[in-house]
Amino acid sequence: MQRLWVTGYRNYELNTFGDKDPKIKIIKLVLKKHMLNLLENDQLDWVITGANLGVEQWASEVAISLRKKYPLRTSIIVPYEDFAGRWNESNQEKYLNLKSQVDFFASTSNEPYQNPVQLRNYQNFMLLHTDRALMLYDPENPGKPKFDYNLIKKYQETKEYPLELIDFYDLQDEAEEYQENQEDNYKE
Repeated sequence: MQRLWVTGYRNYELNTFGDKDPKIKIIKLVLKKHMLNLLENDQLDWVITGANLGVEQWASEVAISLRKKYPLRTSIIVPYEDFAGRWNESNQEKYLNLKSQVDFFASTSNEPYQNPVQLRNYQNFMLLHTDRALMLYDPENPGKPKFDYNLIKKYQETKEYPLELIDFYDLQDEAEEYQENQEDNYKE
C-alpha cells in the first residue's frame, strides 16, 4: 500500500482569497500531475492530508476527483476535535463537505485544542502512517509548513522517506504552460 502525505502552505500564505482565485487552478493542476504520475506508476493508493485551508484541502479535492478514474482513496486526519470550530461559516461548510466525501476521517486527539503537543502528535502520526510526502513548499519562503518540512528532513536522517517539493518555480512553469495551452486552444 502506498500512502502519500500531502501538505503545504495555507491559503493566506499563497495570497489566495476566494475559491475563484486563478492561482488555485494552477496549484490543483500541479498537485494532480504529481498524483497522476504516482498513480500511473502504481505508487499511490491513499492520499492522506490534513484539513487546513489551502494546499491540504485542495489536495483532497484533487484526490476525490481522481477517484472517478483510479482506485484511489482519500483520508483527512486532523490534530484535534472541533478542528474547524473557529472558522467562519463558509469555511466550516467547505470542511464539512470535504469530510463527507473522503474515505476515512479521524482526529489524532479526542480533545479540543489544548496545547502544541497535539500538533506534534499529529505530525508524528502522519509521518509514521505514510510512505512519502508531497509538499507545496519552498525552503526559501518558510511559513507554517516549515514545521512539517523540518520534521520530514530529520526523519530522513534515519529512514527512507521520499519527499517531493513543489516550489514557486514549479507553479510558475505550470502557469506558463497553462497559458500557452489556452492560447493554442484559442487559435484553433
